[in-house]
Amino acid sequence: MNRVVHPIEQESFRRLRARLDTSHFAPLSRAVVERVIHSAADLEYGHDLVLDEGELAKAHTALHAGAPVVVDVEMVAAGITRRETVCRLKDARSGPGLTRSAHAIRLAYEEVGPGALWVIGCAPTALEELLTLDASPALVIGLPVGFVGAAESKAALRESGLPAVSNVSEKGGSAVAAAALNALLYTPLSPSEEKQ
Repeated sequence: MNRVVHPIEQESFRRLRARLDTSHFAPLSRAVVERVIHSAADLEYGHDLVLDEGELAKAHTALHAGAPVVVDVEMVAAGITRRETVCRLKDARSGPGLTRSAHAIRLAYEEVGPGALWVIGCAPTALEELLTLDASPALVIGLPVGFVGAAESKAALRESGLPAVSNVSEKGGSAVAAAALNALLYTPLSPSEEKQ
């Protein structure tokens, strides 16, 4: 089913492209970069995001084949309107050396197992916990926000070698994390992908 794009969104993307040339990005990378910028009205994401087209292509295929989507907080889930998500934060409990967000990631992994797409937009400790698990993710969208641990957790994600979308700075948040996932959701499968 094709998504109907509102004229306001069309104009917003036109203005974005008039202010930042995104034509050098490969198709899925461009979709992610533009949707993240659109969600935050922050052109700096055009230089701050770290992503790989090959990883995005594999994740795109997995997503459209029905791979589970796990989020760290309900705010991320609220931004992903075209797909059911798993969020276990309500069931999680903090303990010695364990934040509630980290426990929620453990619970989610027990539920979905390997191969999911993980969308973390709030808690650096959720991303740190995911990196301790043998999650074999299709993709980790690691865009937590904050002055404590956010940039460091994203650096650890990039060093892990897992397929990922991250950014270098402390910026991030639920809206931009959801936007990155939505970019993949909103991009239809190509004819060659549909045949696979």
